[in-house]
Amino acid sequence: MKNNIFLALLLSMLAYSSLAKDSDFAQAVNVSSDNFGGSIEDKKLVYLGNVVVTQGSLSIKADKLEVDRSAGEGKEVFIATGQPAEYSQLLDGDKPIQAMANEIRYDFATRILTLTGKAEINQSGSLVRSAMIQYDLAKQSLKASSGKDNERVSTIFTPEKK
Repeated sequence: MKNNIFLALLLSMLAYSSLAKDSDFAQAVNVSSDNFGGSIEDKKLVYLGNVVVTQGSLSIKADKLEVDRSAGEGKEVFIATGQPAEYSQLLDGDKPIQAMANEIRYDFATRILTLTGKAEINQSGSLVRSAMIQYDLAKQSLKASSGKDNERVSTIFTPEKK
């Protein structure tokens, strides 16, 4: 119950203090890596080694990136893996948000990030840790759930500096 209250407070803090820059989503997605391979027929691409994905201020860094284009243009799904894979973005007001997990799934069409495996998301000094975190970039909403072995959702609030 306490975690639900803390999560609600964090969500209200995120919604109040920040919105993703809409200009980020109007920009093209760029991917760079050490190696690349793919299947035109299956519409699947694989990038390996020092992978960097950018879309405006949005950045994802990973060891490996798989891109599934089978749903069509504008509906790509990016699956970044690493130890950890990292996400960052500047929100309106130039407030940074950062996240990391063993896997970061970015659904281009819905603008939803799904972080799994040692997931963390950090904004303005407040931190949420969980086995899985789902973050809606457009709505600035967050859902976290615990995993197996009695893992729990953990939230740390840091007072705002004046």
